Amino acid sequence: MAQDQAISGRCAAKFHTVEEAFRANFDDGREIGAAIALYLDGELVIDLWSGFRDADKTVPWQEDTLVNVWSTTKGVAASCFALLVDRGKCAYDDKVADYWPEFAAGGKDEVTIAQLLSHQAGLSAFAEPTSLDDFVDGRRLADSLAAQSPLWEPGSQSGYHAVTIGFLAVELFRRITGASLTSFVERELKPFDLHIGIANSELGRVATIVPPAGMNAEGVVPDLNALQAATLGNPALEPDAANTAGWRQSEIPSANGFANARGLAGLYSSITLGAPEAGLKLSEETLQQATRVRMSGPDAVLTIDANWAAGFLRNSLNIYGPHEGAFGHSGWGGSFAFADPESGLAFSYVMNAMGTDLVGDPRTLRLLEALYQSL
Repeated sequence: MAQDQAISGRCAAKFHTVEEAFRANFDDGREIGAAIALYLDGELVIDLWSGFRDADKTVPWQEDTLVNVWSTTKGVAASCFALLVDRGKCAYDDKVADYWPEFAAGGKDEVTIAQLLSHQAGLSAFAEPTSLDDFVDGRRLADSLAAQSPLWEPGSQSGYHAVTIGFLAVELFRRITGASLTSFVERELKPFDLHIGIANSELGRVATIVPPAGMNAEGVVPDLNALQAATLGNPALEPDAANTAGWRQSEIPSANGFANARGLAGLYSSITLGAPEAGLKLSEETLQQATRVRMSGPDAVLTIDANWAAGFLRNSLNIYGPHEGAFGHSGWGGSFAFADPESGLAFSYVMNAMGTDLVGDPRTLRLLEALYQSL
């Protein structure tokens, strides 16, 4: 067991227990490299990192280290759509097919943008056998999904579109704006150092994902039924995929975002309260629409109760603290980022040592308990 883990960065004195919780996760041997960040009322008050970027613990985690954050990326994509709505480029109640006529196939003509983003469209799985190699051709996958008939009546339930929502979101974004979502992130969210995929020029600061032995996406949910197996097993997603060139070169805003905690927390702070780095604050009306619960209850894929907003996860099972209005997204293995407007905070945690808990990762529980006790 490690002792006296060296922690870099800064932390306001008021939140020293959060720093101690962060250190304790290392002392318990649960971390290899990780970072946390907290904005409070628009001010960065915690910005900490520690550990190593590689499994052999030879390359230190640095201030600007980036790591694949899996589905925490979905919150970045949701923020991009919220910015489009705020700028009058589209509305959440618009039909997807109004921008993407081919999407109407198979009885999906009434599916709205909000329903698509909240996992209600019935497209959680690819109908045809799909491999990870296919992910580099996202346009083809999006066309294939658009041609499919839904797996359930759209709007009748949610079923987590774990990977497919990324390809659907990219094509819809392109149909609305004429530009790629990736380029929008690079341009509009540049102050936050967020990326969908990662350029070769940035690989020197990317951490290696380190999963437990035998971990795969199908293991997220035990005793898979047919829908879950199709969603989580086609293709079979192994955590090591995040370390491959093909994954890093793809555009998958459901799963292959590369970020650090500072940037993720900064984005949530900015769209919620405004932040000095960028003028991206959403209007109150747009923020309410983006974070309003669109479907609540047992999710057909995850089997847990979930409160889905327009691409964000509204606080479910208290995973983002005690306040109902908190919203964000979490990623496979433990990363997360969220805003709690009631407390005026935005908080994020990223790491490269993946945990196995779908809900209740001991590291995140420790951090959030310390955070809210400090307020």
